This record gives sequence, C-alpha cells and structure tokens, in this order.
Amino acid sequence: MVNIEDIQKLREQTQAPVMECKKALEEAKGNLEKANQILKKKGELRAEKKENSDTKSGVVEAYIHSNRRLGALVELRCETDFVANNAEFKQLAYNLAMQITALDPKYISFNKVPKEIIEAKEKEYAEELKGTNKPPEIIEKIIKGKLEKEFQDICLDKQIFIKDETKNIEQLIKEAAAKFGEKIEVSRFIRFHI
Repeated sequence: MVNIEDIQKLREQTQAPVMECKKALEEAKGNLEKANQILKKKGELRAEKKENSDTKSGVVEAYIHSNRRLGALVELRCETDFVANNAEFKQLAYNLAMQITALDPKYISFNKVPKEIIEAKEKEYAEELKGTNKPPEIIEKIIKGKLEKEFQDICLDKQIFIKDETKNIEQLIKEAAAKFGEKIEVSRFIRFHI
C-alpha cells in the first residue's frame, strides 16, 4: 500500500494523473525514483503512439533580448488546449524562442532543409574527397558525417539546448511530449535582428 504523500509528491514532480502515480508507486513498491522512471517510460510510449496526431492547438511565444535588438517568435503546437494552457508548456515555448534568438537556426529540422541545399553540400564534400583514394562507402560515410555536423548548427532540433548542455532541442521536445502525453512540435519560427 502506498501513502497519499508519496502520490502527491510524484504528481508534483511529473504532472501525471493521480491514478497513474498510484499505479506507478505500487509497481515500484513505494520507491519514488523508480515510480518516476516508470511514468517517464509510459509517457514516452504514449507520445510515440501519437506521433501522427494532429496538433490543432498551441501557443505563439516571443523572446526579446535585453538589448532590444534581437528577438524571436516561435509557434509551438500540441494536440489540446489543456496542454497549451499549461505553464510548463508555455515555458518550453519561451525557452525555444530564447534558443532561436541566441543561436539563430535556419531550419526546424534536417527534413525541412531544401533538397537543393543538401545536394549542393554533398557535391562540395564529394569534390573535397575526390583524390583521396578512399572506397566509395567510406566517402559516403564521411559525407554523411560532414552533413550532420554542418546542419547540427543550423537545424533547431539538433542544437544543444542553451540552458542544459546535456540535451538537444529534439530531446527537450520529446521529454515534454512524454510528460504531457501529446505530440508537441515546432511548426515555425522567425528571428529578428537589427
């Protein structure tokens, strides 16, 4: 039997429903840390199932730098108004706007980079490696690695989060999706600079 205080603590930490907190604590035999991990795993599984869901709700958030010469707007989408009105979701949107202001990404993800730009970079790297006498499969791997490195800096989802260097933006969004149990995505952004 788990006690109500532990259920309340777990709920405060995870924002999970009371009954899920109770079940997780029972499964973890009262261990808060294990229960937290159980809820995190369940949230990740729920978020994966909703990968193809429509994001009909969300927020538009702004960040203006203290010098008033830099700023960004970001549209962060989710499935329901319930999540869109959550303070943590709004904070995530604010943090993303701050990230965009600070690191100036050009694209949301590698999938959003125009094919012409990728093909031009592939040709450029292939030219660099032309006289190296390396097998074609090695050259292909080198080109892929160079592309990933190149686009890591300009694709928002691959950038290291400025407030926590242990994760990138893609991981940050996945964690939020797992926590809220909904699909969460950046649908667009714009950065302003004077």
